[in-house]
Amino acid sequence: MIIIGELINSTRKKIKEAIKNQDTETIKEIARAQAEAGADYVDVNAGAFVHDEIKYLLWLVEIVQPEIDKPLSLDSPNPKAMEEALKIHEKERPLLNSITAEKERYAKIAPLIKEYKARTIALCMGDGGMPETADERLKIADKLINDLSRDGVPLDDVFLDPLIKPVSVSGEYGLQALDTISGIASWDTGVHITCGLSNVSYGLPKRYLLNQAFVVMAMAQGLDSAIIDPLDKYIMSLIKASEVLLNKDPYGGNYLKAHRSGDLA
Repeated sequence: MIIIGELINSTRKKIKEAIKNQDTETIKEIARAQAEAGADYVDVNAGAFVHDEIKYLLWLVEIVQPEIDKPLSLDSPNPKAMEEALKIHEKERPLLNSITAEKERYAKIAPLIKEYKARTIALCMGDGGMPETADERLKIADKLINDLSRDGVPLDDVFLDPLIKPVSVSGEYGLQALDTISGIASWDTGVHITCGLSNVSYGLPKRYLLNQAFVVMAMAQGLDSAIIDPLDKYIMSLIKASEVLLNKDPYGGNYLKAHRSGDLA
């Protein structure tokens, strides 16, 4: 399971204040904690600062990457901000969050993926907006796979995101996400499947219960990456346990290692 640490996001009040106040120690501490907890990528997002996003995103990259031995997920709706962040990213290959099948956005982001040999999250969204059904998501996923492959992007560098919507709005949304994950996995193209896991529980109490249940269900359908809080020891433990049961962790090697290290909840 490829873990993308979600905590350095300017939509979170604590992070927004830390960015605004240039509180380097808070940001560094959160980055280190996520890497130590098992994040494969640490997401950095300054999108809440619409007019100063580029400045603050570059600041985040500059202070986070020397603190950890993991690459960053450069999270922005602004292609120019992504490009400037890519120029200063140094460790391994970054993850771009994100490209879509929207014609204009695709045309701006795809060249950056190729130029910097970046990996990318590809949202199942087209010019018609966010799809309502699993079938619509799968059609967009198929288009993204074909377009990115045509443009020379290795499919192992693509992380398709089915776009999880809150079950508090409609009970169908969880099933739609699972059906989309299952459908993409059945194609066996080599793409990864990721999601912003906690979106599923938005608006409901004890969200952690829904998140925990959903990650196990989604992994059984083919999810092999997630944008989550890696400091949530219980959900990280469920992921490790699920990998054993799905034969993604031969002989439980990683599970046993986590047990010996006291990392299991």
